[in-house]
Order: sequence, then C-alpha cells, then structure tokens
Amino acid sequence: MALPNHDLTARGEGSAGDVLGTYLRAQATAFLRGLRLHAESGADAAEGGDAARSLRGAARRISGSLSTFRVVTESSWADGLRTELVWLSSTLADEHAYAARLTRLLDALHRLSGSPEVPAPRGAAGALTVGSARAGALLERQLTLARTRAHSATLQALGSSRFHAVADAVAVLASEVPLDPVAARGRVDEVLVPLAEVARTRLAAAVSALPHTAESQTYNADHDGSWHEVRRLLRVHRYARETLGEDVARLAAAGEALDRHRDAAEAAAASATAARTPRIAPATAYALGVLHADQRHEVEAARSTFQGLWQPATAAAP
Repeated sequence: MALPNHDLTARGEGSAGDVLGTYLRAQATAFLRGLRLHAESGADAAEGGDAARSLRGAARRISGSLSTFRVVTESSWADGLRTELVWLSSTLADEHAYAARLTRLLDALHRLSGSPEVPAPRGAAGALTVGSARAGALLERQLTLARTRAHSATLQALGSSRFHAVADAVAVLASEVPLDPVAARGRVDEVLVPLAEVARTRLAAAVSALPHTAESQTYNADHDGSWHEVRRLLRVHRYARETLGEDVARLAAAGEALDRHRDAAEAAAASATAARTPRIAPATAYALGVLHADQRHEVEAARSTFQGLWQPATAAAP
C-alpha cells in the first residue's frame, strides 16, 4: 500500500503530529472506502469478502497506530476507538476464517488421499480415500455451521448502533485527528521513532522467547499461542514503520509466513476437534489424524520460513 508519510520523513519535514495525522487520515479514508464497497457488494460474496478485508486492514492499522503512538494523541479518545476497532476487526474476520479453513482442509484431504507417500492403515487398503470423503463431510458440516453463525454475528454487528458509532468516529478521523498539543509538536525522530522502537523491542523479545526449533518439532500445540502473539506484535511493528514511511516489504513477508502458521494451526485444531466427534468410523478418524499431522507439518514449515526472514531483518536493523 502507499506510504503517505514517506516524503515528509525522508526530507525531515513535519512534526510528529503531522506525520501521524497524515497516516491516520489515510487509513480512515481507506476504512470508509471499504465500508462503501461492502454496502454496494450486496449478495456478491467475492466483492463482499474483498471489502471486508479492506475494512479489517484499515481498522487494524488505525488501532495499531493508536496503540504505538498513544501519547501523541488524546489518550482517552485513542483508547476508546482502538477498543471498538479491535472488536469490529475480530467480528468481520470470523466468517472469512471459517470459510478459508474449510477450503484449506478439503484441499489437503484431496491431496493426501491421492498421495502414495501416505500409507493406509494395516489391513485396510484404500481406507484413507474412504475416510477422507467422510472426514470432509464431517468438517463441512461443522465449519459451515460455524461460518453461518459468524455470518449472522457480522450482520448483527453491522446493523448495530455500536458499529455506526465506530463508523462515525472514523469519519471524523478522516478529516481531524485529536492530538496531544505538546507531543504532536515534537520532532519525528524525538517522538515517533522512539515509540516505534518500543514496538520493535517488544517484538524482538517475543521472538527470542519462542521455543527452540528442536522443541517445536514435537507438535506441541501449546506453543501456538506464543507464535500467535509474535504475529500480533509483528503487525503492530510493521504499522509503526509504515507510519514512518519506511519500506516494510520484508516485514510483510514475515507476516505472511505467520498468517500461514495461524491458518495451519487453526486447521489442525479443527481436524482434532472433528476427530473427537462421538461414534465416527475408524477410517474417518484415521483420515482426520493424517490431516492433523499434515497441518502440523505446515505449521513447522511456516515457522521455519519466518525464522529465515526474521534473522536477515534483525541483522540489517540499525
């Protein structure tokens, strides 16, 4: 996406309030554009999904920037708007997440059932193919139900007074950013840069605290939470660097790796949940077990990709 503050920061022009205000107004405008597109999409699921992603992206950038640079804004206003944007982004994400998870799992089942590398259980030739069809039907029932509920929750949220209050607040933000009169007058390198460095330090500490690769090879799902927190902190760090007008391509690539990690971890959890369904056939349970292991391998691959991207990034950091 465009980095509206690049010219200001590159030339050393503008106060902290100027740079932060320009970024927040741009994101507020993107939010309102996504809202308009969502309203115009009607029954078009593809257009509605694209609009919802645009809304979520702008909401995350605004809330992340308000968190990192809170002291430059009117704090009580920033805290309230950030809370509401986190709620909205989470609500809008659920429906898409369930649909994407189902597609991911069904594609994996199709791939695994035709793979010569996956052996059938002893004495049950072809059981994986049979079990895959039943496992797919079970997953489709469970995740479609979850998606339907999430869709209802989204429609309810978008029609609520709470959402309209958020939209009104963002509309005001598009033209006027409530700033702290003292902090906003400071220089970018004296105000925004140190605050952005705090976000980077928190991320670096979280990455350092991750389990070692050898430990994570045990497929311990308890480790996933630590990785999800790194993903959240990386996003906050990337948005802070975007605000400063910096090139965030490598951070974006690392974030994509952690997105894949999150998707695979949640898909593995969904297959494990389905496998605990009472009275399912052994072939179905076996297929779900193979699917779970496959998704955990995807988790490990995403972790490895992230580590490979993170190390060069930290080596190049000032």
